[in-house]
Amino acid sequence: MTTTYTSYKQITGDITSSLKRVSEQPDVARETAYYLSKIGSVKSVDEFMADSRLYDYALKAHGLEDMGYAKAFIRKVLTEGNESKDAFANKLQDSRYSDLVNSLNFAKYGTAATSKDGATTGVTAKFNRQTLEEKVGEDDSGVRLALYFERMAPSITSPFGLLADEALSQVTRTLLDVPDEFAASDIDAQAAHIKSKIDIASFKDPQKLSKLMERFTAMWEARKAPSDTGTLSLYGASTGISADLLLSINNLKLGGR
Repeated sequence: MTTTYTSYKQITGDITSSLKRVSEQPDVARETAYYLSKIGSVKSVDEFMADSRLYDYALKAHGLEDMGYAKAFIRKVLTEGNESKDAFANKLQDSRYSDLVNSLNFAKYGTAATSKDGATTGVTAKFNRQTLEEKVGEDDSGVRLALYFERMAPSITSPFGLLADEALSQVTRTLLDVPDEFAASDIDAQAAHIKSKIDIASFKDPQKLSKLMERFTAMWEARKAPSDTGTLSLYGASTGISADLLLSINNLKLGGR
């Protein structure tokens, strides 16, 4: 049986090939070809939003697929841009909206926005990564969480950044080996505990971050494996966890140290 840990290692061991396989899937290739053939001729926010296939593709690329219905909201985000600290995107705690602006920055570049690499290959790369995460998540949500954390964590600068995103928070709780009820405790206490246990600065080091996600995937597998008594255990043959996996958990340190 393939574990969360081994699946994560297989995917990230050659992430370029993993993304290439996703990009070559017929549905992905078809939508990407359409996007690249049309986006360069779009000169305004209105034109972009008028083409539902372009709109849906770009939103999915930024993890905002569920917000597709909120067109007035997205229009405001794109119209105001993110250059001003008072811009709508900068008032939102969710960094995905500012990322969308960075890709399609009509406010800054006007009609030239869609000629930028960020609007073309930048968006398609994001789409492929987002699709990869979704597809692996169909088989193992732990792998999806690890890939998401690996992608988003380098932009995190404080414990509050982890707590503001439920997926990042879920990974953090697993790494800290605390129950989900931890999320209901005082927010400042949560932040203090995270700061004392996790080296957030290490997220910017790809190797350390990868090691941290190896630890997470091993712990995720361990936590979800029930023993004969129905409780979670890190030890014992009844969990179905190999000796190699248990050794990995013990060897991988928080923050990649």
